[in-house]
Amino acid sequence: MRDPGRQGDPSCGNTGSTYLQIVSHTHSIEPTHTASTRRPRDEDLDFFGLTHPGVVRKDNQDHFLFCTLHKSLRVLGTSLPNPELLEMPTQRLASFGMVADGVGGRAGGEVASRAALEAIAEYVTHTMQSFYTADSDDDRTFLTSLEDAAHQGHEAVLQRAADSGNMVGMATTLTVMIAVWPSLYVLHVGDSRCYRFRAGELELLTRDQTMAQELVDSGVLPAERAQESRFAHILSSSIGGRSTQPAVTKGDLARGDAILLCTDGLTKHVSNEHIANRMRALVSSEQVCRQLVDDALAGGGSDNVTVVVLRDGRQP
Repeated sequence: MRDPGRQGDPSCGNTGSTYLQIVSHTHSIEPTHTASTRRPRDEDLDFFGLTHPGVVRKDNQDHFLFCTLHKSLRVLGTSLPNPELLEMPTQRLASFGMVADGVGGRAGGEVASRAALEAIAEYVTHTMQSFYTADSDDDRTFLTSLEDAAHQGHEAVLQRAADSGNMVGMATTLTVMIAVWPSLYVLHVGDSRCYRFRAGELELLTRDQTMAQELVDSGVLPAERAQESRFAHILSSSIGGRSTQPAVTKGDLARGDAILLCTDGLTKHVSNEHIANRMRALVSSEQVCRQLVDDALAGGGSDNVTVVVLRDGRQP
């Protein structure tokens, strides 16, 4: 059982596979890069996401979303002839992906994960102005805004629960990656994960916010026994739960990197070594997502499983 609320029947949600890409329009100034540090072009990016209810649960409480944010000029009114000539091709400002694993039994978990992703997407698109003017030399405002986004998601889940009248205790994990080339920002709550795959090596960029990990950190539980512990899937922090402690970190991106987001339905049954081997044989994001979901199902499929891969398709 997972706290808070990973009990009872899972709620209805997305089943089978889902593929989604959203383009939002904003205003900013495109930075200038040299050829060696040039951000990937839109055609260089390879995104795919897949979610499955697993072989035990009937319903799916996981959700995912990945987007690119662009700036563009849209002519809404003019007396000039041929205004379409003024509408320049859009320039991508950033890419971001999110996964959320709802907890709370019955419909609560699915509603919580959906509410969190919707709130974060709305916050990024309409509120987080520092996102569009991120200064790689001074990230403090940007990092604070990401924490604010997590709290916005937390409030959205609490409001949904209050409005429903019968979903008290629902909550969700949340893992978000935002690529503002060449910087990578990760927002994390719960035990979904973000990995970076670079030059044949897989690196875990997040720390599980579970009671088992707390015991490991305090020296009570050996790290190698954490996954087997009965506390392994009891959350110490969640969106909408009793405690919300968003962790925000900054990393970097290099040519050819791939970012993998997943819920614990994958990592319960598939080791980091196996994930790394799949990534080393990567041909496309779709291929590796489907293989990893199949691996989780073959390993037991005891939970909903979601995998998202965002890849720079250029050679390192």
